[in-house]
Amino acid sequence: MSESLTYADAGVDIEKAGDLVRRFKEIAKRTPRSGVMGEIGGFGGLFSLNIANIERPVLVSSTDGVGTKLKIAFMMDKHDTVGVDLVAMCVNDIAVQGAKPLFFLDYLSTARLEPRVAVQIVEGIADGCNAAHCALIGGETAEMPGFYSPGEYDLAGFSVGIVDNAKIIDGSDIGVGHVLISIPSSGLHSNGFSLVRKICFDTLDLTVESYVDDLGQTLGEALLTPTRIYSETIQRLIRDLPVHGLAHITGGGLEENIVRVIPDACSAILHRQSWAPPPIFQFLQKAGNVEDAEMMRTFNNGIGIVAIVPKTAVQDVMLRLQAMDETPAVIGEISERKGGRRFQWID
Repeated sequence: MSESLTYADAGVDIEKAGDLVRRFKEIAKRTPRSGVMGEIGGFGGLFSLNIANIERPVLVSSTDGVGTKLKIAFMMDKHDTVGVDLVAMCVNDIAVQGAKPLFFLDYLSTARLEPRVAVQIVEGIADGCNAAHCALIGGETAEMPGFYSPGEYDLAGFSVGIVDNAKIIDGSDIGVGHVLISIPSSGLHSNGFSLVRKICFDTLDLTVESYVDDLGQTLGEALLTPTRIYSETIQRLIRDLPVHGLAHITGGGLEENIVRVIPDACSAILHRQSWAPPPIFQFLQKAGNVEDAEMMRTFNNGIGIVAIVPKTAVQDVMLRLQAMDETPAVIGEISERKGGRRFQWID
């Protein structure tokens, strides 16, 4: 064999990856936070903990991805909002345990690195980190030719937060008579997109450019609405109010995620008519002829976070959320568990 082969001949361009890292460094500088040491490019991200006001510090971590919502980004050739989704799916999970997000790392893998696309993604991640008040301190890009289809990629992320041990929200104080209060979602967030794509593209034969009157925008715009980041809302809520449980409504919907927070001796009762699902959910249910139970198990149906509070605190919690321009709703209560059922829907 006369020709000398290189890694680039196999589809991996080390020089291009190096150039991107330098651009990522500049983007990461837009997510400043006390504690960050050094900059992106080292073997590991460095963060110095300030625990002066925390008696027993506990680190809380979460990792997640964006899932098949990425397929919509590929179709739209729009890649910044999925960066926000990535951060949200991680930091919301630590926020509901009472933790303040500290830092975030991401992983981007693709068949061939496209600088324009990669920069959009990382800019979206930086936007999400700013919304969560955490720092982007590192990440990884991987070119994997032959593993992904051209133009496609996958994203994963990892976040770490901190909470005082005495202030961890673990649901242990929840009891009979506690009330469930919802905080709205911004739309589908990042769950259920395999069913979404089947309904929209297989059943209805729509495209992302299709304008949907019921939604008042194109299908692609509606589907790419980024996941809300709740960390600051939660911190302001729990600062001086008795919030005994918080559920992030992701995969598994209201039923599975609320049950994760309440004690075994309790059952959650939800009132079907206590809130109106936004148009995107009504559109999908009608178009796909999806039963109510399947909708509630697959999607958030307009609820991003559920707070579980004592009955005596309901008015204060509602007022606090309204003062933060939220539109909360009382959607249910906690009862004694009977007959093995931990979750019930009532009209």
